[in-house]
Amino acid sequence: MTEGVVDIDGTEHKVENNTWIVGDDDEVIVIDAARDAEKILEQVGEREVLAVICTAGLPDHVGAAIEVASRDEAVVALHPKDKPLWRETWRETWPDIDMEDDGIFGVADVQLDVMETPGVSPGGVSLYCEALGAVFTGKALQADGPGKLGGEYPALADQLTSIGGRLFTLPGETRVLASHGDEVTIGDLEPHFDDWVSGSLTRTDTAAEAEGPLTDGTKLSGIKLDPSDD
Repeated sequence: MTEGVVDIDGTEHKVENNTWIVGDDDEVIVIDAARDAEKILEQVGEREVLAVICTAGLPDHVGAAIEVASRDEAVVALHPKDKPLWRETWRETWPDIDMEDDGIFGVADVQLDVMETPGVSPGGVSLYCEALGAVFTGKALQADGPGKLGGEYPALADQLTSIGGRLFTLPGETRVLASHGDEVTIGDLEPHFDDWVSGSLTRTDTAAEAEGPLTDGTKLSGIKLDPSDD
């Protein structure tokens, strides 16, 4: 996990990001190299980085992408619809690979399948690994439900369509590994989908507003800021 501050429309938000490393003793793919390249590469160790995959072009998903990738001359992958967001962080370079729906990445005898899950960003993607029983959802879906950006849903209808049409088609035991917060399963979240569609996400929650911003600048409940806190 890395942490820092993101400026969204002139407002600073404290953000804690999960960076995921998938691979074996020899090679890895890094998902969402947030901001601390040194810390990420320390976890990678001597293994070869084959690719850095960004589930969104937002600053807290791409901040360390170039530095992490450059160590082993790895490629950086991003959905083309998020290239304008990428340019806000990296003004003089572009990602190496334009990801598309149903694209495939391979590492250490496992396959990562690209699933377009727009909503928080127009080019948001998730990565499903059947062999690991896990889906890396970026900001699309988190332990408390659909993710936000700066406390808002930029395109909630698109996001819910992505969740219902793609993510909730996965087996219920699939682990949801998001860019923020704790682990959960598809089966834990799917029963709440009808409530989300009916408007529960946009109703005013006075109690939540009083708690203040948490890991991704939103009002998340049940997610610990400090994982050492019990």
